Amino acid sequence: MAVVTMKNLLESGVHFGHQVKRWDPRMKKYIFAKRNGIHIIDLQKTIEAIKVAYEAVRKTTSQGKSVLFVGTKKQAQQTIAKEAERCGMYYVNNRWLGGMLTNFSTIKKSLARLKKIEKMEVDGTFESLTKKEVASLQKERAKLEKNLGGIKEMRETPGIMFVIDTKKEDIAIKEARKMGIPIIAVVDTNCNPEGIDYPIPGNDDAIRAITLFTQVIANAVIEADNEAGLKIIENLQDDDEDMLASDRVEVQEEEITDYENYTPEKESEKAETPAVPEQDAEAAKLVDEETLYGDN
Repeated sequence: MAVVTMKNLLESGVHFGHQVKRWDPRMKKYIFAKRNGIHIIDLQKTIEAIKVAYEAVRKTTSQGKSVLFVGTKKQAQQTIAKEAERCGMYYVNNRWLGGMLTNFSTIKKSLARLKKIEKMEVDGTFESLTKKEVASLQKERAKLEKNLGGIKEMRETPGIMFVIDTKKEDIAIKEARKMGIPIIAVVDTNCNPEGIDYPIPGNDDAIRAITLFTQVIANAVIEADNEAGLKIIENLQDDDEDMLASDRVEVQEEEITDYENYTPEKESEKAETPAVPEQDAEAAKLVDEETLYGDN
């Protein structure tokens, strides 16, 4: 049985949104509060969204349909490929080529060409060609493999699509809508959740957060026939509280690929290297579950 805990979400920084000035007002219902100039995502709503998305993937997979994982930003590329391969599904992690869904018949021709070149390399055809011709074919194969390798065995459009970063993958989302393909997407505070069938509010920049979401979807594929389904543990243990007390507030910037050790500083504080106790206390207050999800 797949298990997701509140501790997993907090450790992965799922609740950290973007800077307040970069928010999309349509995400207001998923935002709990703002701290130190960044929005904090409501993890209770994230958990509910994960449950719904998980069941949607299980249902789709149990009907014999495929899942397409899409994430071309640097933070997501490796995870998307790894988890899609782990569950035996398809993925796009380098570049979304226009028409991958709406003009799939043409894409299939490119896939056939890729397979033909691979066969030529194995059956000895390359041995009868000149070095220049072989080099040209290998270059063509490498380019096709880079962009289409993850969907090489996909013979029809997918039954559902999972997306990391709706702003970057806007073309993929538009094509999926046009084709009537359900969309599961991680939506950060700067994204538009409208038009997404199964939006999951959460951090779409931190590597650990991306990994957590992608693993959940991959597990849903693997456990499609498992009646136990997904187990969510929402309560924090006492020892977890001590761990959270030392967490730092993280600010999400698109160019930052690893957020684990990043601490936002005011201009007047940049010269000071050690974090003062007040900052640690503020961070503890930020992720303390009783404060975060107490009665309003």
